[in-house]
Amino acid sequence: MSRTEYLNDPNAPKANSIVVAVTAFVLDRQDRVLLIRRTDNGLWALPGGAQEFGEYIADAAVRETKEESGIDIEVDGLIGIYTNPNHVVAYSDGEVRQQFSICFRGHYLGGTPQPSDESSEVRWVPRSDLDSVPINPSMRLRIDHGYENRSSPYIG
Repeated sequence: MSRTEYLNDPNAPKANSIVVAVTAFVLDRQDRVLLIRRTDNGLWALPGGAQEFGEYIADAAVRETKEESGIDIEVDGLIGIYTNPNHVVAYSDGEVRQQFSICFRGHYLGGTPQPSDESSEVRWVPRSDLDSVPINPSMRLRIDHGYENRSSPYIG
């Protein structure tokens, strides 16, 4: 299924769903951030996805990171909660989802980056290379907040 993201676009379709989703900001020992190249839109992103029934929200971040990247993490903090109603994602099946994403800080435990059905590439990206990688502005905001090491989480 393909997806199209709209951010502050007055011509964006109206949202018809909200789904609790997570992303994980994870750094390796060289201060590089873990990114996946999404198969549904070709953009680079933090690993993440929807919470499942019966699952704690932090466990969703651990599971999604492992599924999409092959990397094992432990959640050890909160980067922020991202709920911009002007950021919607339209899916090819007709769902138009308003953003509701919780970004966690994850501690790298191990594993080797490997793609999945949802990621065509996985790699550790140096901060200095982020401007040359195609990333949605909403995702880039989370990455920038992760590197800022804020004293309190972003809420917006």
